Amino acid sequence: MTRSGGFAGETHTLVVKGDGSWSRLDAKAKPEGSGKMSEQGLAALRTALREADFPRQPRIATVGPKIYDGFFYAFVHGGYEVAGEQGSLSPALLRVADALPPFTQG
Repeated sequence: MTRSGGFAGETHTLVVKGDGSWSRLDAKAKPEGSGKMSEQGLAALRTALREADFPRQPRIATVGPKIYDGFFYAFVHGGYEVAGEQGSLSPALLRVADALPPFTQG
């Protein structure tokens, strides 16, 4: 998943592998951090991904209100890509985002 925008206009990408290991990349795809999710965290992410039902999500979510200085999210999972502005993401996609490791250090 990639998150871009916000007040500072930052871009960060999280790549999570099937074993729960993850890497965080900056806007130039340079490594910023890595780690491994707990078994509980990985199980929560898998549940959120399954419940998000990516094949049924709109390719670009556009239904919500504009949030100025908000983030734009792009998810890739199971051969599907879904994207949208912060205010337009479905509750299921927000649960996926919440289950991921943090986008920034600290």
